[in-house]
Amino acid sequence: MLQRGTSSSQLHCGALRSRGRAVTLQEHCQGMLGASQQDGGCKKSFSPMKARATLKVVRMSICTVVLLIIAAVKGATGSNIVMIVGDSSVLTCLIKGQVSMLTWAITPKVGDPCTLVWIDRNMTHRANCSDNINLAFRSGLAPALEIQQVEIAQEGIYLCDVASTDGNFRRMYNLTVLAPPRLSLYCDEQGSPVCEAAVGKPPAQLSWGPESSSTAEEEHHDNRTVTVLSKFTACSTNVSNVTTCMVFHPAGNWSQSIACCPSEKSECFLHCVISFTSLTTLLFLMAAFQLYTFFSRTM
Repeated sequence: MLQRGTSSSQLHCGALRSRGRAVTLQEHCQGMLGASQQDGGCKKSFSPMKARATLKVVRMSICTVVLLIIAAVKGATGSNIVMIVGDSSVLTCLIKGQVSMLTWAITPKVGDPCTLVWIDRNMTHRANCSDNINLAFRSGLAPALEIQQVEIAQEGIYLCDVASTDGNFRRMYNLTVLAPPRLSLYCDEQGSPVCEAAVGKPPAQLSWGPESSSTAEEEHHDNRTVTVLSKFTACSTNVSNVTTCMVFHPAGNWSQSIACCPSEKSECFLHCVISFTSLTTLLFLMAAFQLYTFFSRTM
């Protein structure tokens, strides 16, 4: 039974406190603002009037700020996109209703921002944008953003704001640009295999086959790429002399093989050649000495 004199705001606040589920901050604030608009908020007979009014103002201010933040977050939808250096792509805006103005604001990780503006179908404006970034016009649709042969310098945040008959809308892209490393494999002066993954972004991961000990070094460049150099330091004569370098990278995986380390057969052959050469030289010297001795006696 409800008692007489119970206001609608008291019922509403009691429901917020006694529901059988968790109440979110947004629901609480919306309920508070709605109740306060009806009859001044939740009333407690034991609270002084001045303190109750002050508390109501503070709560309503906090809830207003929270709801504005929630609305701003919901209004901006974003996604992460990944491109490889040299690729092209088209980014679209969130379109609803008849568009009157469209703005692309590009904030690269390094360098100055770029702005592209399209107004009422026949006016465009661009400021500080690269030649490979342009508006792509489509029949009957608002223009999209076209990136041709993307570069590392164009990595960053891409924000599209749209003003239309249905309101204002925003879409955000976080663009990451990958640079595949250039793989090279060679033998150094000591006959050890050396694998190089040059100017990759992010740094490549190198491994060797067969597995053995190795040393790796990284060289960082101004364009945020990294060259990784790995040296195979444990050649074994018990297995094949072919060594394989394997490169792992988000843009792809590669492998190359090379024969630097001497195998057991090649070492045996080399020893045989050296022994045969030494023996032949020794026999030649002995024969020459015998001939010299013979002719010395006869003269």
